[in-house]
Amino acid sequence: MRQFVILSLLASLCGVAFGASATNLHRPIRHRRHFRSLRWNPMFRPSHDSLLLQNEEVDRLALPRIQDDDELEALKASGALLPIRTSEALRFDPRLDPSRRFSRPWTRDFVEDLSQAYYQRFHQQIQVNSAVRTVKVQKRLRRHNRNAAPADEDTASSHLAGLTVDLQRRGMTKQQVRWMEHYLYYMKALGLVEPEEERRQWVFHIMVSGRYADWRETQSIVPIERPDTQLAADNGTK
Repeated sequence: MRQFVILSLLASLCGVAFGASATNLHRPIRHRRHFRSLRWNPMFRPSHDSLLLQNEEVDRLALPRIQDDDELEALKASGALLPIRTSEALRFDPRLDPSRRFSRPWTRDFVEDLSQAYYQRFHQQIQVNSAVRTVKVQKRLRRHNRNAAPADEDTASSHLAGLTVDLQRRGMTKQQVRWMEHYLYYMKALGLVEPEEERRQWVFHIMVSGRYADWRETQSIVPIERPDTQLAADNGTK
C-alpha cells in the first residue's frame, strides 16, 4: 500500500494548548464532574456551520442521500461505494452492521492512509465505529440520540452520502488525541476534510472531500519503515 508524507508533519504546523485543572479531593463528586467538563476541550467542536460545510460538499459532488437498503446495495454493486478494509492498522466496532462498512472510494483511501500513519506512530489500531448510513437508519438513530444530525435538509448527516466515518476517540491517550487533531488540522487546512469531535459518542466524525483523491495522487511515496527519518529530512534536522 502506498504511504504518503502526511503522517506526522502536522506536529510542526500547529500547536495546541490543552487546558488543565486542579482536583479538589474534599468534594470528589461535584468536582469530578467539573473536571470532566474542563477536560473536553476539542480542536473541532461540532457546529451548525460544520454541518452546512459537509452538505455543501455533498451537493458539490451531486451525491444522493441514500434512502434505504435497496439504494445502498445498488451503489455497492456499481462500485460507487467500496468496502473499508480491515488490516493490522484498522478494525471495526463489532456492533457495526457489515452491510454499512462501506464508503466512497476517496473516503476509504483516507481512512486507510490515516490508520497506517497512526499505526506507524503508536503501533495500535484505529477503530471505525460508523461509515455509510441510509436515511432510514438515520431517522431511527435520531429517535435514540438527540445529538445525531437530521436525515434531510441543509444540515443532514453526511454519512448518508457515504463521505463520512466516525473513528473511535474513547480510550486514546492525550498524546494520541493530539496527534489525531494535528493530522486533521493539516487536512482541513488543505480543504480535504471537515472534522468534528463528538462528545457523547467520543468519536472523530470526519467528512472526506472528493478532492482527497486528486490530492493523494500528488503526494510523494515514502518508505513505511522510515517515516521519522523522512520527516527529519524535510525539516532540515538530523
